[in-house]
Amino acid sequence: MSKEVLVIGKESAGKSQLIASLSGKAVYASNFRGSTVACEAFRARDYLLIDTPGIQRSADTEAMRTAMDRLKEADSVLLVAPAAHLEEDLQDLLPLVEGKRISVIVTFIDRIGEARRNSIQKFGAESGLPFVYLNARSLSTEDQDACHTVLGKPVAYTAKLKLPPIRTFGASRSQSATRKVSTFRKCAKGLLALVSLLLPGVGVVWFANDLAGRLDPLVRAALSPLAVRFNYPLLTGDYGLLTMGPLLFVWAVPVVILYALVLGAYKASGLVDVLSDALDPFLRPFGLSGRDLPRILMGFGCNVPAVIGTRSCSTSSRDTCISAIAFGSACSYQFGATLGVFNAVHKPGLVLPYLLYLGLTTLVYARLVTGRATRSPLNILMAEHRTRLVLPQPRAVWREAWGSIRSFFRTSLPIFFAITILASLLDLFGILKDLAMIFRPVMWLFGLPAQASLGVLMAAIRKDGLLLLSRTPMTTVQTLTAVYLAGVMFPCIVTLLTIGRERSWKFALRLLGRQVLAASCFSLVLAWLGRLF
Repeated sequence: MSKEVLVIGKESAGKSQLIASLSGKAVYASNFRGSTVACEAFRARDYLLIDTPGIQRSADTEAMRTAMDRLKEADSVLLVAPAAHLEEDLQDLLPLVEGKRISVIVTFIDRIGEARRNSIQKFGAESGLPFVYLNARSLSTEDQDACHTVLGKPVAYTAKLKLPPIRTFGASRSQSATRKVSTFRKCAKGLLALVSLLLPGVGVVWFANDLAGRLDPLVRAALSPLAVRFNYPLLTGDYGLLTMGPLLFVWAVPVVILYALVLGAYKASGLVDVLSDALDPFLRPFGLSGRDLPRILMGFGCNVPAVIGTRSCSTSSRDTCISAIAFGSACSYQFGATLGVFNAVHKPGLVLPYLLYLGLTTLVYARLVTGRATRSPLNILMAEHRTRLVLPQPRAVWREAWGSIRSFFRTSLPIFFAITILASLLDLFGILKDLAMIFRPVMWLFGLPAQASLGVLMAAIRKDGLLLLSRTPMTTVQTLTAVYLAGVMFPCIVTLLTIGRERSWKFALRLLGRQVLAASCFSLVLAWLGRLF
């Protein structure tokens, strides 16, 4: 029978990477704060290692409570701490394991100098604790044997156990004197971070559009004989599979894949946390913190894991973060479909004003739905600024990106095909015209043609339905308004169900009502003010 060992440590201590190296299995965790949000078990030789969310003693996150509840039940505990922050981590973690049998593994030993490494070695020898230090990303056979050795010889820890003074091997970087940063430097740093976040997205869009522009005529030429041979409404009608298919495969798929890889590189390198820290002061007035930003960015891959990831957000800002994800995180399906519509109507440049308006209105919406206490500068939303930049390993980047790409092909494609078949049937039997008449007054309020109602309705179910807007002739302002309205009016059904399970169904319904109201107001502003330009 395997011996169960609970693995604890602060965020970004390298717990998940260590477990992955020891168990030989991919642990879905990233080099950014709070990437582990639930306890998971992994077998490594004679041990069952329980991975836990990062510990923050003064935090109020759901993930923190999960880790502490599991710690109360544990008997054998493995403490994991990075070499650069060993002192402060032991000071915070040792009081939590009073009366338990513990071992200690120090990670990221490759990122410190020789003098500090010798000091850590001396501390380990004098502490009397089962102690080993290593590079968790690259474990040798000797390192793995050493890990299993310390796991097999845990020591009961009590406050009476005399450890060498922490000061014997110097203060860590986080304890060094800090300089007061001027307002100008903060603004410059924030602006640089914002540009660094947006620039890759712009590059992805440009490259994907250029690639799609070259492939589109080739794909349509290849499909032309099929359209002539199988001239059926379900295949070649306005909403047929052969008609709508190129929009998805040529215009949407490259964006999904490329953006997933870019975001994966940002997360695996730790860059997403560096940028989040820089933008933190500017997010506070909107009830968010830099800690929440990675979850909002995750939503551009898929809203579901992003909502689940908010367990690592402060309780005071979690609801605001979930609201921002549901409103403004254009998931890979939505973003790809949006580009497909803009390119189908030969207006690819609309993606820039679309993203700017989406970002601006998301911040306004977050400001409106958050409480005054959360927005207060006196409310320190927990985030330890201990970011480490590393060269992203290809396997780590692909592991991050694969989740979004797999979800797109497994989930989005079948639903997209179902939507096109349903739309074709509605068009074939004349029901589409009846729906257009019913929703004509509503569409008129937004300055849209009645036919746009189908795309808006389908997007309420799945964001892939946005592609149906490409079949409706519209002006530039109408196209921008229709895509924005369809994208933010409702969170998709799967996202809403996830929010209900994570928070409560009452919260989910309240969020839905607020989002419909806010999206309607923002769309009206866009529709009618847009006519002035």
